[in-house]
Amino acid sequence: MTTFRTLDDADVKGKRVLVRVDLNVPMENGKVTDVTRLERIVPTLTDIAGRGGKVIILAHFGRPKGVDPAQSLKQVVPSLAHVLKRHVAFAEDCIGEVAKRAVDAIKPGEILVLENTRFHKGEEKNDPDFVRALAENGDIWVADAFSASHRAHASTEGLGRVLPGYAGRTMQAELEALEKALGKPKRPVVAVVGGAKVSTKIDLLENLVSKVDALVIGGGMANTFLHAQGVKIGKSLAEKDLAETARRIMAKADKAKCAIILPVDATVAYHFENNAPAFAYGLDAIPSDAMILDVGPQSIERIHGAIDDAATLVWNGPLGAFELHPFDKGTVEAARHAAKRTRDGKLLSVAGGGDTVAALNAAKVADDFTYVSTAGGAFLEWLEGKPLPGVEVLKA
Repeated sequence: MTTFRTLDDADVKGKRVLVRVDLNVPMENGKVTDVTRLERIVPTLTDIAGRGGKVIILAHFGRPKGVDPAQSLKQVVPSLAHVLKRHVAFAEDCIGEVAKRAVDAIKPGEILVLENTRFHKGEEKNDPDFVRALAENGDIWVADAFSASHRAHASTEGLGRVLPGYAGRTMQAELEALEKALGKPKRPVVAVVGGAKVSTKIDLLENLVSKVDALVIGGGMANTFLHAQGVKIGKSLAEKDLAETARRIMAKADKAKCAIILPVDATVAYHFENNAPAFAYGLDAIPSDAMILDVGPQSIERIHGAIDDAATLVWNGPLGAFELHPFDKGTVEAARHAAKRTRDGKLLSVAGGGDTVAALNAAKVADDFTYVSTAGGAFLEWLEGKPLPGVEVLKA
């Protein structure tokens, strides 16, 4: 396994520890509506505080163009304090005299949140002067925001070049789970990839076919592959101009001895709406005026069979229009089947991506998977085989 420095390697006692976390949480009327991301950073913050380090939190919130009170991290502090069950201080800036005074004011073992790093243009530009200004308030840098590690920004990558850098507990858990899933996995490895468009996942599919033993393709993406094989798909969502791309991916899979598992039947409807009348059809009988909105019952059984054969499962994207009933059936049943195999100790399961997390939560099985990543873009780029700047800088 690629080794990277973790908190186990760091002496934090009496040190000013700059901790880059993900505080980009959903808000409504100035209140945090989902504390999942806050809960995930608790182990890192309490570890550093418990060992006598000054915990100085760096994070962004939203996409501000300059200073914007509506996107201030100040509004996240009460929820973070509640989750941590301890006082959390706040500074009105992340650099300069304001930040320095706030850092000097806290004692070892205490926690401080600095203002939104993206209030400064230098953050996203990874500007060396801004990196130095951030570094003036720290002795050590801890990266604990895997979700931002695909961006080479000042607080996510630049600090690792000027301060001793270490992976926080959340980052460490994510990297270890991903290594087990695709780095050095227990075989056979099966990937489930769904979603609406092939165009957004070409790099992902091309990387996976060279790494997994079987690839299940669902969602609107599957329609593009079926069309490429000459299946008449009616009015279904598909990127027909990518038929050649689909055929190229299938040829690459064949060469790599990766089985491509496409639907063998479909659940169709005439209207894209909740509780629309649904009908199961074989692929040779899709009505010309209907839409494929989910995999059919035979396809679900086939996917269950692929999961039964797997020792490792990687999942990104739903198998159908899961946000509409009854077109969530394929995704929910496959997710529950994978969850049971995981609970029984027969499967290592790693899932990620916004829609995927929402689908697993809807199926009430997110807690049963071995690891569920909340890092959308970073998780996808990792699946695509791309180096992540915020991880590369942590390598020992």
